[in-house]
Amino acid sequence: MRCINKKKLAGILSIALCLSLSAGCGEKAALKNAYSMRDAMEAYGMGNAAEGGGSQAFFADDLCVAGTEDLFSENVKAALSEAAGLFSLQEKQMKFGKNVHERLFPASTTKILTAYVALKYGNLADTATVTAEELQLEEGSSVCGLAVGDTISLEELLYGLMLSSGNDAANVIADLVCGSREAFVEKMNEEAMALGATNSHFVNPHGLQDEEHYTTVYDMYLIFQAAVKEEKFLSLISSASHEGKLTNAAGESVTKDWTNSNWYMTGEATQPEGVHVIGGKTGTTSAAGSCLVLYSEKEGGSPYISIVFKAENKENLYEEMTELLGEIQ
Repeated sequence: MRCINKKKLAGILSIALCLSLSAGCGEKAALKNAYSMRDAMEAYGMGNAAEGGGSQAFFADDLCVAGTEDLFSENVKAALSEAAGLFSLQEKQMKFGKNVHERLFPASTTKILTAYVALKYGNLADTATVTAEELQLEEGSSVCGLAVGDTISLEELLYGLMLSSGNDAANVIADLVCGSREAFVEKMNEEAMALGATNSHFVNPHGLQDEEHYTTVYDMYLIFQAAVKEEKFLSLISSASHEGKLTNAAGESVTKDWTNSNWYMTGEATQPEGVHVIGGKTGTTSAAGSCLVLYSEKEGGSPYISIVFKAENKENLYEEMTELLGEIQ
């Protein structure tokens, strides 16, 4: 599906998004007139509206704008998941789309946005000391093995977040970067809105089940395409494993072995010939099903984002994802 009507969409979004523009955690930008195109364009650095802002790009110029119709392929089994999408970043086209605007639970793919916000507003060298409250998680929750009194840097926390899908790391990151989980979640929603993900709402930094915590395949594409522009984010998702370093409550140096849960990284799934999976993020809960967001490249460097949400199991998830990757030409 070709990216169309970008100027019309950009005009609408630039007005709506100005309401949530922020400078930092807990700091919201103010406009003289929230419904003024002139103020909206100037707030987003789009030049002087009175002069046409001709040298500035519109919001959707570099995005694939997906319509409401599905776009199928005879080579991809449509019944393996609830929603899926394949997006060519170079061509700015959606190559495959199934229910891309349907609101679904993202599970731990939420951590893509958590990492994006942490990298944007945090300092990788800053350290946090883990509290008991931050480790209060539902039974069976995925963790990276933090303990009360551990002192650990934001950089190490991000590896624990993205490789081991540590819900414990997500809570510590939120408190470290914004002072509280509530302030961090507010920032997550503001950043999602600023990226155009207007059909999403987040209530926690880890993705544990909540009826008010949801996104769509298309919104996740918008969030992920912004995240992969960050060099450190690519380093995180492309790591098959990482030896995390921290200091425990007794002052002793401790290492943690964190392994990527992505089957393409572990060799449990085989990527199609001519396609290189750089990395991504998995997510699984009983309500969300099995989810996966990937960043891949065709031989020669053409980048793609592929997303599968709510597959019944991991086998179906990776079968459909492999079929999507096979559509890369």
